[in-house]
Amino acid sequence: MKQLEGFGKFLESLRGKMSLREAAHKSGLSHAYIRDLELERNRSTNEKINPSPVTLKKLSDAYNISYTDLMSKAGYLENEQEFKAESGEQDQVEMADTLFIEVSIKEMIYHTRLGQLSRSVNSLLDFSHFLDQLEEQGFKKMDTDLFVNLNHVQKYVEREGKLYFDPLGVGKYVVIAAIRQKKYHDLLIRSVARNTGKGLEYQYDRNAGATESRFSSLKFPS
Repeated sequence: MKQLEGFGKFLESLRGKMSLREAAHKSGLSHAYIRDLELERNRSTNEKINPSPVTLKKLSDAYNISYTDLMSKAGYLENEQEFKAESGEQDQVEMADTLFIEVSIKEMIYHTRLGQLSRSVNSLLDFSHFLDQLEEQGFKKMDTDLFVNLNHVQKYVEREGKLYFDPLGVGKYVVIAAIRQKKYHDLLIRSVARNTGKGLEYQYDRNAGATESRFSSLKFPS
């Protein structure tokens, strides 16, 4: 892993005139940590620090820069050319069959209806090359480390923040962050209707104090 010399200065140049607190608000990172990354050291311990792929993804979103480019400059994509030669339709099929992906510093876990596939970050550097394209394949970020394929969601339990991948809501599910639930509420409703082939009616449950979704027998318009 060979990081671009002066990577911290590069991050600082990406921030530009944006204040540290504004960058923190946009990325979800602390302003102190962002400054540590720019100085390339932990100011409390004076130890050198390197941003993880998850941190770089947050910064790429905040600074509107390609995640792949940022990963490359951080030294994570030394074998990018090898990846391009090996990647192809197999990865695309895998993504289409994936219900959701859990991301951590050490590994990424692909969840499918048949089970799950875990890959270490080292073997998943190739994944970062098309992480920018997840949305095109139907994925949305539903929590800090959770990406959900909305093409497979078949039931949305709003009051509990749960997304199920079967219409009865008895199988595998994920719990999404409240802020993401609020942001994507309408999209989730439409996705469930599209995936189940049913229209939706809304009714207000005064006892629960929440809006619930009720399926009708009408086809959901495209």
